[in-house]
Amino acid sequence: MKVKTKIFLLAVVPFLAAIAGIGIGVRLQATALAKAQHATVEAAYMSSKEQELKHYVDLATSAIAPLYEASVDGRHDADADALRTEALSVLQKMDFGRDGYFFVYDMKGNSLMHPREPDLVGHNLWSLRDPQGALPIQQLIAAAAQGGGYVRYVWHRPSTNQLEPKLGYVAPLSRWDWMIGTGIYLDGVNAALARIDESASANIHRTMMWIGAIALAGFVVIAAFAVFVNVTEYRSADAKLKRLAQRVVESQEQERARLSRELHDGISQKMVSVKLLLESALARLEAANAPHARVPSAEAALSTGLVRLADALGEVRRISHALRPAMLDDLGLAAALEQLSRELGVEAAIDIAFTRTIQPRAPALPDGLNTALFRIAQEALANILRHAHATHATLALDVSSREVTLSIADDGCGFDVDHVQADTRGGIGLRNMRERLDALGGTLSLSSQPGRTVVTAHVPLPPRAYESASSLSLTHEGRTS
Repeated sequence: MKVKTKIFLLAVVPFLAAIAGIGIGVRLQATALAKAQHATVEAAYMSSKEQELKHYVDLATSAIAPLYEASVDGRHDADADALRTEALSVLQKMDFGRDGYFFVYDMKGNSLMHPREPDLVGHNLWSLRDPQGALPIQQLIAAAAQGGGYVRYVWHRPSTNQLEPKLGYVAPLSRWDWMIGTGIYLDGVNAALARIDESASANIHRTMMWIGAIALAGFVVIAAFAVFVNVTEYRSADAKLKRLAQRVVESQEQERARLSRELHDGISQKMVSVKLLLESALARLEAANAPHARVPSAEAALSTGLVRLADALGEVRRISHALRPAMLDDLGLAAALEQLSRELGVEAAIDIAFTRTIQPRAPALPDGLNTALFRIAQEALANILRHAHATHATLALDVSSREVTLSIADDGCGFDVDHVQADTRGGIGLRNMRERLDALGGTLSLSSQPGRTVVTAHVPLPPRAYESASSLSLTHEGRTS
């Protein structure tokens, strides 16, 4: 694993772990708070409902209090029965809302009054069970026997004809052996608690979404910073690599120039000197008057040696010129390109035309640019000679005040540009051209089809104080050919 990847993981993993821990902690705490809120609200709501029920029962007992006080304990004569009947009539008329009513049972479970379900009156409901098996009437009577209390049970709701949970409050009427009570159905309480739970759940969800958004934003920032660092380092490394490649190319050119000078000034001069000496010796042999003094074998050997020495001298000059043409340093780029096109045209027996266009205010080109363009032209013409099977080629140089353009065209068989550029094992010459231009900030464009191939190099010139046209090493001012 790369060091950059490790650093990135060391930055991201703890961040995500921290965010995950915060998220889990926040969710647990929010859930606990929601449960506590649910319990608190439920307790407060139920407490208010209990107070409300007790108040209703107190109102009911107050309404029948004169009748209750007028009766005598244990008496069941006509007067006492009339008082009880009148009390039941009063209670039956009292209600609060659609499902708010009072009910009366005796302590043995007999229904004495039920305004919403009159069919129950006169029946003993002591053994009545709800769907869960509970005995609600016995629970209510037990609470009344203890002086009154609250009971939760399931009862039939008249308005919906459904069994629903209910909270009831009952109070005893000991003198009549009765139990009076009322109740409220808990659907409203449950709905309110459900809304509270839903709101708490929505808040928790929003909080988790915020944490997730923060985590994503943090991750994006870290990733963007990592990409920025990588891109910056990549650009820095690419710039260093280009500088190194440029230095390598410069070193190669310097070494080539040194070898070219040594071949030209050292070995070539010595070989010229030897050739002159041999020519002098051959001339003396041929000038001898006495026929017997002539040695035909020596003359033939000297002639052969002179021919081979001339060939070797030509090869040394060719190698010296290929390493670094002296004309490039002495007369400039245009002259060197003209000499290159002429020599290669003669060598390969094809027509290579050279044209140049120099604007009047064109600056003097630096040595590095001259060398790069010359090598590009050299490589392109070599490719034409090796692969194109062309009969005609054109080398054009255009120098303006802002850019230099070098174009090499031929009428050969052409090639597949995309295939050559994608081939990692081929196209070395084209890659070398691009690398040379990249170091100068230039571009290389290619277009090829059967009968027409064009290689064009564009190099922009930096803005600076241009030299006068008279100082150009390329050509005379304004000359166009």
